[in-house]
Amino acid sequence: MGKYSFQRGFKQVQQKDVPAVRKKIMNALGIDSRGGWRLRLNGNVEPKVSEAATIEKIFAEYNITDVWGS
Repeated sequence: MGKYSFQRGFKQVQQKDVPAVRKKIMNALGIDSRGGWRLRLNGNVEPKVSEAATIEKIFAEYNITDVWGS
């Protein structure tokens, strides 16, 4: 896992909300493929500061604050 993984946060998402969270993050980061999603989720791509803030904001909508790590 990469240093910038947000798997910890994604694992906390309720199953019913997984598709919505994935879609929101993909749209916010301009990801249009499963491969791109996997690279970001696993932290293989370093997010910009603004992207990291956006990811945290999306998770906060679902009351998830511990986002980073695997």
